Amino acid sequence: MLGFTRLLNFIANLIMTISVFALLVGGGYYLINRPYFNISQVSLLPSKGNALNHISPASIQATINSGIDGNFFTADLNTLKEKVEALPWVRSVEINRVWPNRLVLTIEEHEAYAKWNEDMLLNTWGELFNGNRDELPEDIAYPQYYGPEGSEKLVVQRAGELATLISPLNMSIKEMHLSDRYAWNVILDNGIELVLGRDGGAELVDPYGGQQQAINFAQNVNRFVSTWPLLLDRINDRKISKIDFRYTKGFAVTFTPEIIPEETDKK
Repeated sequence: MLGFTRLLNFIANLIMTISVFALLVGGGYYLINRPYFNISQVSLLPSKGNALNHISPASIQATINSGIDGNFFTADLNTLKEKVEALPWVRSVEINRVWPNRLVLTIEEHEAYAKWNEDMLLNTWGELFNGNRDELPEDIAYPQYYGPEGSEKLVVQRAGELATLISPLNMSIKEMHLSDRYAWNVILDNGIELVLGRDGGAELVDPYGGQQQAINFAQNVNRFVSTWPLLLDRINDRKISKIDFRYTKGFAVTFTPEIIPEETDKK
């Protein structure tokens, strides 16, 4: 008889526990799904040392409105993060909940460094991104880089090396071309084209082989830097259009043809 009583007490306590648990779960579900907790405020902040020059609150808000599923408690922030980072000019975003119905987005915006191929942009990290070139500041002359797929970090690295080497000449890069065979052509801001040949130190697999015969990038740039003052003394005000450094014991200089004005008949 005593054992039966204990069994009844156990069953009663179990039923009570289950009932309380169900009540808590149901109450919690009811509470967290109240409209009060629907996301109604979104704040945008730039990341440290960054500024939001190209990202509009309207575009972020539209993405959140179409991409968020749930409220303060149930919203999938990882999915929302992916959608925001897919927007032009957004490099990364950190999303935090702020009680009771607010999201704070800390955004790092891409900082344009150069134009890449026909329609892409490069940021200061050497990463490609799809930004509208028409939004670039007109007072900054962004260099134009060209290269095969996957070569953007190499091009940025070499561009930095080149810019450092030619800085004593007060020159800068206007265009930089890396061919499929990893040969470099550079157009400077004064219009001179430098043909630097193949890059023996390229961090890419060369499908054509022959790396041992490739001419070193920095070596040819240094040849240009060291010979430029001598060239200026000898060209007699002629304008140089191209210098070809693909020769082991010298280089070839091409001058811009002089335009002789036509004489008009005197009447």
